[in-house]
Amino acid sequence: MPAPTATHRGEPTRTALLTAAESLFLTDGYEQVSVRAICAAADANPAAVHYHFGSKDRLAVELLEDRLAPRWADPLDRFDPATSDLTELVDLILAPFVDIQDDPVGRLHLRLLARFVLTHPQATWTRPWFQLDRWSGVLVQLIDGISDDDACRRWGLAFQLVLTQFGGEQPLSPAATAALADFVVAGLAEPPRTSPRTAPPAAQPKENS
Repeated sequence: MPAPTATHRGEPTRTALLTAAESLFLTDGYEQVSVRAICAAADANPAAVHYHFGSKDRLAVELLEDRLAPRWADPLDRFDPATSDLTELVDLILAPFVDIQDDPVGRLHLRLLARFVLTHPQATWTRPWFQLDRWSGVLVQLIDGISDDDACRRWGLAFQLVLTQFGGEQPLSPAATAALADFVVAGLAEPPRTSPRTAPPAAQPKENS
């Protein structure tokens, strides 16, 4: 009969790994924490992270989605592009960031999210509102003439800015948050270009008279 799966504080192994990883990531930083350290902290087999998640990156994705997705899911699921506008959508996005940053642990989650997203741009997210395709579909409905590819690019830049601002050492002030919201809305709402931007013609040298 196989030995029972290791647990940490009575938790199933998968949950124990998430709990241990969260504590280590928030204390030591994502890059400094090894898979072996996570398994040891969870009282789990050294191969447990790879067995349950496949990799440390995948564990981090599932941890961040598990901790943060519920804060956005319900308000965003209720958002209707037919009856609401882009300003309302950006306010819905920023509201949880504002709430989280006032809590010390929440602020650490934001810093972890910001650093992970910015250093792992190819990470695969599974929750709907963590995927750019979901966001691009909404923006296409809100901004006339914008393509899916352009919408993805705009959201990518917008989220990089938001994460950079909220992932800092200090919480954003209400004035800074309002300015950030206005800036994000303006960038997302920019009318699509009908032709590539061209450089102004070079100045011609004057002929000697």
